Amino acid sequence: MLQIRPFIADDRKAWEPLWQGYLTFYKSSVPPEVTETTWRRFLDPAEPMYGLAAVLDGRIVGIVHTIYHRSTWSTADYCYLQDLFTAEEARGRGVARALIEAVYERAKAQGASRVYWLTHETNTTAQALYDKVAARSGFIQYRHLFG
Repeated sequence: MLQIRPFIADDRKAWEPLWQGYLTFYKSSVPPEVTETTWRRFLDPAEPMYGLAAVLDGRIVGIVHTIYHRSTWSTADYCYLQDLFTAEEARGRGVARALIEAVYERAKAQGASRVYWLTHETNTTAQALYDKVAARSGFIQYRHLFG
């Protein structure tokens, strides 16, 4: 039975390998202090960030991270689904869909007017699911990095 629930402090040991797997998938990395700060933010009720764990057979097999923020286009907050990752052995078992649906449920309960996310154009496996649970916006992301 798949269970979706908010992170708790004891999840850190199981969360971090999935977080690192997500970063590796996108050929990226973050300094240890970013990982530490990110984890603390998930557990701080004053933060606009939260994370959910997908638990299957007593083991965390998927994670999702979100951030609520204001918008100039709505009086309600938006929910940005920033990171979504499932363990390889759990793929194809509905874990990612269940995490997305849990984000939808929580965002709606929090009064958000939208949930949105980005994915890399080469991530066609994920896009097959995303095309079933959301609409493509057609926007292209640009970014400028500092440092």
